[in-house]
Amino acid sequence: MNTKKRLFLLDAYALIFRGYYAFIKNPRINSKGLDTSAILGFTNSLLDVIKKEKPDYLAVCFDKGGSVDRNEMFPEYKANRQETPEAIKIAVPYIEQILEAMNIPAIVKEGYEADDIIGTLAKKAEKEDLVTYMVTPDKDYAQLVSENIFMYKPPRMGNGYEKWGIEEVQQKFEVERPEQVIDYLGMMGDSVDNIPGLPGVGDKTAKKFITAYGSMEGLFANLHELKGKMKEKVEANQELGLLSKKLATIMLDVPVELEQDKLIFEQPDIEKTKAIFAELEFRRLTDNFVKTFTTALSTETTQTSAKAKTTDTNQFDLFATPGSGTSQTNEINGFKTINNTSHFYQLVNTSLARKLLLERLLLQKSVCFDTETTGLKALEVELIGIAFSWEVGKGYYVSFPEDQDETQTIVEEFLPFFENEAIEKIGHNIKYDIEVLSNYNIPVQGKLFDTMIAHYLINPDMRHNMDILSETYLNYQPVSITELIGKKGKNQLSMRTVALEKQTEYAVEDADVTLQLKEHFEKELEEGKLTKLFNTVEVPLVSVLSDMEIEGINLNTEYLASLSKELTSDIQTLEQKIYEQAGEEFNIASPKQLGPILFEKLKLVDKPKKTKTGQYSTAEDVLSSLKEHQIIADILEYRQCKKLQSTYVDALPNELNPKTKRVHTVYAQAVAATGRLSSNNPNLQNIPIRTERGQQVRKAFIPRDENHTLLAADYSQIELRIIAALSEEETMIKAFQDGEDIHASTAAKVFNVALDEVTREQRSNAKTVNFGIIYGVSAFGLSNQTNLTRSESKQLIDAYYETYPKLKNYMAKQVDFAREHGYVETVLGRKRYLKDINSRNAIVRGAAERNAVNAPIQGSAADIIKLAMININKRFKQEQFKSKMLLQVHDELVFDAHNDELDIITPIIKQEMENAFQLSVPLDVEIGLGQNWLEAH
Repeated sequence: MNTKKRLFLLDAYALIFRGYYAFIKNPRINSKGLDTSAILGFTNSLLDVIKKEKPDYLAVCFDKGGSVDRNEMFPEYKANRQETPEAIKIAVPYIEQILEAMNIPAIVKEGYEADDIIGTLAKKAEKEDLVTYMVTPDKDYAQLVSENIFMYKPPRMGNGYEKWGIEEVQQKFEVERPEQVIDYLGMMGDSVDNIPGLPGVGDKTAKKFITAYGSMEGLFANLHELKGKMKEKVEANQELGLLSKKLATIMLDVPVELEQDKLIFEQPDIEKTKAIFAELEFRRLTDNFVKTFTTALSTETTQTSAKAKTTDTNQFDLFATPGSGTSQTNEINGFKTINNTSHFYQLVNTSLARKLLLERLLLQKSVCFDTETTGLKALEVELIGIAFSWEVGKGYYVSFPEDQDETQTIVEEFLPFFENEAIEKIGHNIKYDIEVLSNYNIPVQGKLFDTMIAHYLINPDMRHNMDILSETYLNYQPVSITELIGKKGKNQLSMRTVALEKQTEYAVEDADVTLQLKEHFEKELEEGKLTKLFNTVEVPLVSVLSDMEIEGINLNTEYLASLSKELTSDIQTLEQKIYEQAGEEFNIASPKQLGPILFEKLKLVDKPKKTKTGQYSTAEDVLSSLKEHQIIADILEYRQCKKLQSTYVDALPNELNPKTKRVHTVYAQAVAATGRLSSNNPNLQNIPIRTERGQQVRKAFIPRDENHTLLAADYSQIELRIIAALSEEETMIKAFQDGEDIHASTAAKVFNVALDEVTREQRSNAKTVNFGIIYGVSAFGLSNQTNLTRSESKQLIDAYYETYPKLKNYMAKQVDFAREHGYVETVLGRKRYLKDINSRNAIVRGAAERNAVNAPIQGSAADIIKLAMININKRFKQEQFKSKMLLQVHDELVFDAHNDELDIITPIIKQEMENAFQLSVPLDVEIGLGQNWLEAH
């Protein structure tokens, strides 16, 4: 056993960048709009090292001013580096504060890079008989590895930390000695640091040369053994190769001293550190920080995790008294206990055990539950088990047999719990669990708490799956489903094949983690003033959407089959027309073949746009600007027909539920940052309604039977009405209050003509501006959408703002508010965070400014239709109507209206939608009826 003391040296910027990019798809934005991703990522890495390794000595090394020596040798060194992201620039001062509060020295030397500082200190530490671990993801450090110097690579792709000693470096780089890594790097070059390397030499060739010749110099001494172009390239670039080797060599003579007494890992200033974390809103990290230092500085080592609040296992079991110990499995009264120091989970698999569990469930005020099933389609799966948890670190798993009659009997035993309105039900994406239980006629009643929805309100731009939230907020990595059943594909197993003990561990862990996330998010909702929105809109909507999804909608498959034949005929006709105009046959769907036809053979434009790969661009926007050419118009129509046929006409029948023979779209409540719902499997919101062919698809959606009619209720110009109300623009408000055609009214004012003299073209242009203005439409954009020139477009936009001056003032105020607070909000307080609102990049900042204006408008429209859906659903249930709400698509609701109830429900729907939220502008709803969706719309 090695008794030498250990020094851990962290490469600050390498870990900061790594932390930032780990959150790039799901940035951590706090309530002040600050992007804390890099700070959180770095701090997590730091605490992980402390918790896992309990170092004797610890320091963090920073770059400052770049490498003076390398830049003198090669001015282009690191010239390819992009500008440091603003979030990282912001992060560094906070990280420095954290290190100071934690009494961890930050070592920096002007004109030197962190790897040079770490290399120098590591070699000095070796002489003092210390073992050094270089904490970095950077492979260049491998050249420093020795018997007492190791690389300590942070986790990636779900793997743990990697410790690279001499053997690992030998295997990784295929070298005899770690210092030969310098030759490898010099030969290969580095595009990130702009080290040129030897032209034509990559990873495999570099390893081959090192195996044969030992070094760069050895290679040059044996050039006679090389052949062909490789010999020419290497021979001509010897000087470049030697320069590259120098650039890749980590310096070991930086003027820094190894002051061991200053590097001793010691007790941090707990309160000072917690204060910084509080400012950054790192609530969970604060708990982890305290636990980490308690553990690392204690002589008694204890295991900690997100679930380690329960350690007295003898007091845990409600039904049995297992013996003490750190890991065991006991079975008493049908409860198989899976027990270790961090949690205590029990398998429930007998009638007596279920009875005892139900008794305890009925005593609780709040319980988290999670279903395990045979698949992802909630209305088509079978139950495998249900996990329950109501106390951190504890939980129970009820397993179900394959026999569905037996499963029905067992799940009905828990009906008193699920229908008990006094018990709050907690879940993550609880809509799925509600629909699974609906397959067994088990209603889920009482107050709900969905952690996915809660986090969606707290941080709408981040992903919301449970594993990510657990790692982010609890610093705990749950067991992945792929560890049990494998990755997606034909070889993926069913959960039924997984051993019950593993099922129990996995399922109850999910419930346990979800319970802890609930405790965390409740506080964040309150602090963000989002609790009311959560409880009055998003949570009630879960039940409404589950009702709609369970109901589904009828589909005329015979009509779709007929439409598919028509489209096939149309596609063939268009193909022939395109071939005739092109003068040859080719693959129309291939940009590689289409581009040369359009831009070389037909020469439709002088300077055609190209992609990064050098191909001609045949993207939709490029072709749309050329649609005056008949072949382009035909190609665009061909594409539309192909897309309609494949995406909807041929695909929709495959979406029919085998039991109900209806289409059950799934509404995603936590996707669009604006608050809008999205529709999947199938997506009913992207059917192109503005084209005649797209409209034909809507004809396929039909009423339940001859006793029903489809009813469509659509908000008229709701976003314009909202912006009129929020901006308090009296001219626009009056137009809506007087029931005027807002587009004609706008045209009359901006073109200075009487209302009855407005031309169709003037109204059309005004309509484009009305809808485009909240998205920041420019003169260039307006000219592309209309027949106006850029000059005319600018005049129209200027006239528009002169007509509606308060609108422009409102837009400026929204941007100013966003700059100050980092977010904007809707009429119900839904927040949209805008981390780039103060960006120095004009393009990035401009996009954030447009979002500052349109997000509250779109989000308020989403809030209002959600309120309407909740109120309508409530009225329908109270009055026990046979009619059902089926779909929500943008600003429209679609109903299966029972013919006997049409006269009753039509005014109810209109009233509830128009009065869902009171604005200074009246909301207007248009209602249509029909024997298919198109007819009703």
